[in-house]
Amino acid sequence: MNITRRTFLKTTTVAAGATLLTPPNIFGKYFKNDDKCFGVHSFIENHPEAVFIMKTNIDVKTNAAAIKKAGLDFGDSVFINRTAAEGGTPVSTKIALKPNITCRYATTTPGYTTLGTMGIVTDSNFVEGIIESLKTVGVAKNNFYIRETNCPSDFEEGGYISMAARTGANIKDLSGTVDTLDAADVQWVDINNGIWFKKLPFLAPVNSPDSYLINIAKLKTHTMGMTLCAKNLQGSIAHNYQEHCRIFSSDMDVSADHVHSDAREVITANYNRHLEQKIPRWDRPGDNGGLWMETWCSRCLDTNSVTKAGLHIIEGIYGRDGNFSVGPAADGTATDYMCNYIIFGKNQFLVDNIGIWLGGHEPGNFGLFHLAVERGFTTTFNPANIPVYEWKSDGSATLTPLTNFTRAALKTKYLQRDYNGQTEELWHMVNESYDYPTSVNEQKLLRPDTFVLRQNYPNPFNPSTSIEFYIPQSGNVKIEVYDVTGRVVYVAADGYYSAGSHLANWKNANNSSGVYFYRMLFNGYSKTKSMMLLK
Repeated sequence: MNITRRTFLKTTTVAAGATLLTPPNIFGKYFKNDDKCFGVHSFIENHPEAVFIMKTNIDVKTNAAAIKKAGLDFGDSVFINRTAAEGGTPVSTKIALKPNITCRYATTTPGYTTLGTMGIVTDSNFVEGIIESLKTVGVAKNNFYIRETNCPSDFEEGGYISMAARTGANIKDLSGTVDTLDAADVQWVDINNGIWFKKLPFLAPVNSPDSYLINIAKLKTHTMGMTLCAKNLQGSIAHNYQEHCRIFSSDMDVSADHVHSDAREVITANYNRHLEQKIPRWDRPGDNGGLWMETWCSRCLDTNSVTKAGLHIIEGIYGRDGNFSVGPAADGTATDYMCNYIIFGKNQFLVDNIGIWLGGHEPGNFGLFHLAVERGFTTTFNPANIPVYEWKSDGSATLTPLTNFTRAALKTKYLQRDYNGQTEELWHMVNESYDYPTSVNEQKLLRPDTFVLRQNYPNPFNPSTSIEFYIPQSGNVKIEVYDVTGRVVYVAADGYYSAGSHLANWKNANNSSGVYFYRMLFNGYSKTKSMMLLK
């Protein structure tokens, strides 16, 4: 079997401590295709409490080549070969991709144009870049499945049919009900401890035992606010079970056996309790008020309780305000804005929290997060409590204050205040100051009080390797790489860093094989480790 330079890099195993292993001990069985595995970068896996933001620099939303390149660069830096012992997923696994494709409402929107409604869906060029990056870690082109239950007639307008043809991905019309779909296209999953659902039919291979899910939402507003990764999973469920947004009194046209008989009583009791707790805007009356949101959130959280993704992503290269095709523009349409962000992480609620903040809104004002904390899906809805890293295409990550990122102003019609003497524009920002409570449920991050310089990964390596370090206080850090003669050959980090964990990267192109050393310097502190470049 021939191994490419990138495969060689990504199939290596971290040497214990600073021990350097010889090639036969490193690779062994990993030369076999059947044993190849992949996963997300170890730094991301090791920091599920964090959210990562990768900046892009794309001029216009129609620059398809640049957007595909952004997806490819993102995928190349995030998806790596991992061993089975490290929790890697076999490359033979079915890759379920859930972009937000959904409906575009071309026939019902005055002045509708394809160009004007691009921001309704996850950009297909970005998804194409991710698919191509996964192929380089060994995933075969016939192992990709793009799934969306809503409006398959709009797939091509979003570029998905032609993109699937180019990449070899499987995409098809699965808009039928569970009674009309082929049994092989439906994966039934029991919901333990659900509030509304007892059982849900997902579009296979989503939630199938032999699948790996990548959830790729769009940075956009909606009647439900900015409903990003958590809500995007709704579209991976067969009709009519995916209609979580039905009003409280609706039976959703699903089997009564799959809904708890006391669901409405439980939701009503929870709603009244949340009213007393003063969840923002929950006091809006009527079928489009707080009880409706309580119902939708309960269904959404039932779905999220059984859906595990390898990675949750918000494609925010351009973001959208309004609600699908309509919005606050003078002609009644929504607007797309160049935001140039890719937001991602292991926990969809933390990712969504930061996505909402970047959209210009205050996450504490959205009831979904309150209910998610209550049900144990996340430990905080305070964006200030979430470690945020700027992720670079070279695979480095720097802990960065959230305020360093530019916010957009994406307007929504979420629970418009037009009651009890209050008036608000239909399209508005939900950005009122929120006094986040201190709660025993909030995650308290344990921060070591010592300096940490971890063994580089992978080791041995070719052509690049990552170096994680931790500093207990903010200050200037330098990480130098030098050879056995003591000559500095590369500076992996040199600047001011906030207290916390960071990730540096050495992307080697010119140095020869051999043992190298890397040293962290911080205010008189020095720590050195060794590593091996093996070309």
